[in-house]
Amino acid sequence: MSGLDTPAGLLPGFADPVLDAQGCFRAVLEAMSRPGRVARLAAPPAPPAPLGAAAGAVLLCLADADTPLWCDAGAAAENWLRFHCGAPLTAAPGAAAFLLACGVPPPLAALDPGTDEDPQRSATLVLQVADLREGAGWHLRGPGVEHEHRLQVSGAPADFVQQWAANAARFPRGVDVILCAGDRLAALPRTTRIEEG
Repeated sequence: MSGLDTPAGLLPGFADPVLDAQGCFRAVLEAMSRPGRVARLAAPPAPPAPLGAAAGAVLLCLADADTPLWCDAGAAAENWLRFHCGAPLTAAPGAAAFLLACGVPPPLAALDPGTDEDPQRSATLVLQVADLREGAGWHLRGPGVEHEHRLQVSGAPADFVQQWAANAARFPRGVDVILCAGDRLAALPRTTRIEEG
């Protein structure tokens, strides 16, 4: 919805709902196809704190009335997401299609990994972190990475790499993760292998 349609007291979503959502969707697709590459969104919304611009944009373009959402960002962010994308909120992380973690996320093992028959029905975790930088940090390998890519993630859980290895072992099932920091994002599809730097 545009700012003109936003109720009083509620921050607007995308300034141009169609074009901005398309731009964000392209950025997410590019990030998923090139794991660890950091993309900057051109026109992200300004959601209520602690929800950041990239995380808010990702959910506005991916979540809808058919995708249950778990969120730890508080009432203002929940109301903003409910109004702008219509996703029903759930208190159970394992029942969510999308999860937004601004603080400590639920364990990856507790999220819906899909099934062997329908692995695409798995959950996607949108994880807000403090910073994303290429060229240092984790060593990423797998589909979409020619040889190796480096991604430094500040603010991820200390045991994230261990959780990620267990997640990868469930392939073709497993959770995908979109990392967001300010107006930037990077993606970790379940096929990506991570080694600490």
